[in-house]
Order: sequence, then structure tokens, then C-alpha cells
Amino acid sequence: MHIAEGFLPIEWAAFWYLASLPFLYFGARAVGKIFKERPEHKLTLAVSGAFIFVLSSMKLPSVTGSSSHPTGTGLAAILYGPTTAAVLAAIVLVFQALLLAHGGITTLGADIFSMGIAGPFVAYFVFKGLRLVRIPLGVSFFFAAALSDIATYVITSLQLALAYPGASFANSFSIFLGIFAITQIPLAIAEGVLLWMFFDYLQKSRPKIVAQCIGEAHAK
Repeated sequence: MHIAEGFLPIEWAAFWYLASLPFLYFGARAVGKIFKERPEHKLTLAVSGAFIFVLSSMKLPSVTGSSSHPTGTGLAAILYGPTTAAVLAAIVLVFQALLLAHGGITTLGADIFSMGIAGPFVAYFVFKGLRLVRIPLGVSFFFAAALSDIATYVITSLQLALAYPGASFANSFSIFLGIFAITQIPLAIAEGVLLWMFFDYLQKSRPKIVAQCIGEAHAK
């Protein structure tokens, strides 16, 4: 989800920037490590970023000041970790804000936190948990992607409710959740199916790299 330019009060815009910075710092270090130690992964990493760009550009109008769309961050989070996904999402969000008028610079911190941090961390830990109990890979990818998308919409609802609590924060939060659910829950299911299919393609086209990523990130 993207929050439109200028929609957040300045104090909340600054807060979400500051909250996102530590994750971006560690993510940048993780990307640098991949480039240095595993150069053969550059193409797959780039494909993961392109996946985020394409899916998150498919926006649907939602609550005033925001839009609903798939996020695409689950793939990068599962293959390379959630902080790496945060960096890829941040790059995508900057391009979308500058070139597509999708989101904004003032709300960039909030969008990074919801789509690039909360969503990927949920995807990573859901996938890891499901694999620990031996759920098939495709099914694990589906639930990781779908729940990552839902987590993003929950955090966006939280951000908007904090900025515009109305009569009460709880009431505002429930209103935003209810309205977003109309578009976001079907999108989350669709994204889960799409990631399942895309993972199957990656597994066939780059099996060694995919196996290496999943083994390194989730082997215990």
C-alpha cells in the first residue's frame, strides 16, 4: 500500500523515516555482501526487485490518501532475508514516487515501513515456520506472500489511524481495516497464487541458486 504525497502530518512522516532507517542500513550491508560474496545471485536479486516493482505498480483506488495493490516483497524476503527486501522495496518506492506519482517523498518512510519492512518480516518468518513443520514449498510460498500482503495493509491502517485518530484510535483503526479489506484480502490471495507460480518458474530456471538461498536462510 502507498500513502499519497503530503497526506501524513510532518511529525508522523518524520517518525516513519526514522523507524525505517535501521532496517535500511542493515539491508544495504546485506545487499553489499551478496554482491561481494555471491555475484552469481545478482540476476536473481534484480528479478526479485523487478517483481516488487511490477506488482506494487498495479494500484487500485482505496481510502482517500492511499491505494491498494499487491506488494511482491515476499519473494526477496524468502530468498535473501527481510532487510534485503526492505532495500529493494525502498528503491522501488523512490522510483514510483518520482516517476509514477505513486506514493510520495514525504510519505516514503511510512510506505517503506509498511511494504518494505513489516510485510517482508512476516513473509520470512511465516515461510520459516511453515518449513519447520514440513509444509510443502509451494504452499509455504503462498501463505508467506498472502500474509505479507495482509500485514502491509494492517500496518498502513495503523499508520493512518495514528495520524487521523478521529473520535478514538481504535475506532479509526477498525474503519481503515474494514475499508482496506474489501480490496486487499482478494489481492493478498491473488499474490499468494502468483508467487507460488513464479517460485515454480524460478525453481526450474535457476534451481541451484534457489536451493542455495532457501538452504542458507532457513536450514536449521
